Amino acid sequence: MNIAALHALIQRAHQHEVSTGHLASQMQAHLGQLHASIRLPSEDTQGVLQRFVSAYIEQVPELLQAANQVAQEAGIEAQIKPVLKVAEQFFLQPPALMAGHEGLEGLLDEAYLAHRLVEEVNDRYITHLGAPLIPLDTTVANLIVHQLIGEPFANQLDEAVQHAVDGMLDDASFAQESVQAYRERLQSPQTDAAWQRWPCLSRQLGVELQLDETRAAG
Repeated sequence: MNIAALHALIQRAHQHEVSTGHLASQMQAHLGQLHASIRLPSEDTQGVLQRFVSAYIEQVPELLQAANQVAQEAGIEAQIKPVLKVAEQFFLQPPALMAGHEGLEGLLDEAYLAHRLVEEVNDRYITHLGAPLIPLDTTVANLIVHQLIGEPFANQLDEAVQHAVDGMLDDASFAQESVQAYRERLQSPQTDAAWQRWPCLSRQLGVELQLDETRAAG
């Protein structure tokens, strides 16, 4: 894992933001257009949104580094490393559809790809093994970022993630003899404990997704 390169990329994006203010302008524009389900604090809403986006981006290299360490300790490196490498490449060599996206605004798209990749892979491991590959739930954070990125582009990114996962994991991937031993490692207290320091990102930063059933019914 080239964690240093990821950190350097994020640092350059922060410097780009200082000189351009592109992300701040984008967040300001989004404030009046957010989906009704996204709940922000009543004070410093733009600041909260910007801090959420920065943390969402900055969590990617930390997540990949921690995941790599957990994989080594749990003896599941062969299964997890291909996933981490694809997430890393989303940052270092983003797909062609990301062309022209710069600074933190561009990294938000790439961070969304990385987080959604982990979420999609987790869904498949839960289906086949009864436990996620990486026990970190970023579903709410991803839904919020999907809204910030906006459609149809966010849907294009989702398609890119789906394509990447389809190329890595199919039913045959879970039919190997090693699956039972792997399942036991995934459900071990040691593996689970290694992830307890990752709280719900959105809740930690004061950004929530509240589904209004009355509105949905109407």
